Amino acid sequence: MEQADNPRDLDAVVRFHGHLCPGLALGFRAAETAMAALAAHRAEDEQLIAIVENDSCSADAVQYVTGCTFGKGNFFFRDYGKQVLTLALRASGQAVRIALRAQRRGEPAGADRQARINWLLHAPAEDLFEVMMTTIALPEAARVQESVLCDGCGEVVMSTRATARDGRTLCIPCAQEQAG
Repeated sequence: MEQADNPRDLDAVVRFHGHLCPGLALGFRAAETAMAALAAHRAEDEQLIAIVENDSCSADAVQYVTGCTFGKGNFFFRDYGKQVLTLALRASGQAVRIALRAQRRGEPAGADRQARINWLLHAPAEDLFEVMMTTIALPEAARVQESVLCDGCGEVVMSTRATARDGRTLCIPCAQEQAG
């Protein structure tokens, strides 16, 4: 860790991600801000839903802080290229949307990476984010799908991702290869 006064939980997030960087600090702060706004606890199962709108380092912090993961079926990626996190409670549909402000007071100018990380970790949340309480249509709860064998490569594939083509069951890559 590069600075002694980083928030304590950040150490575990850094170990999970592998290094401390501005994106991780941003995701850490966004996730903490969202969790506080909803008075939510880290997800043990699917009671909490996280939707991120980019696949940057910030997404790793969101997964760690919220406990939402692809494997549990409560972490969703929408490829919009925005620094936005929506966190929702499955029981109520209550949600909070955390969006990086376009204009951020006190943001250090220039390319000093450590100064930027420190600022992201310690700036008031209202200087970093637009916070909007909302409700959302919740994604369907995760379901275990039947597995089938791909007639092309012989690998196991979820039945919902297999394609029937010319009397054969094909996974997505084999179906694309056959079509192309």
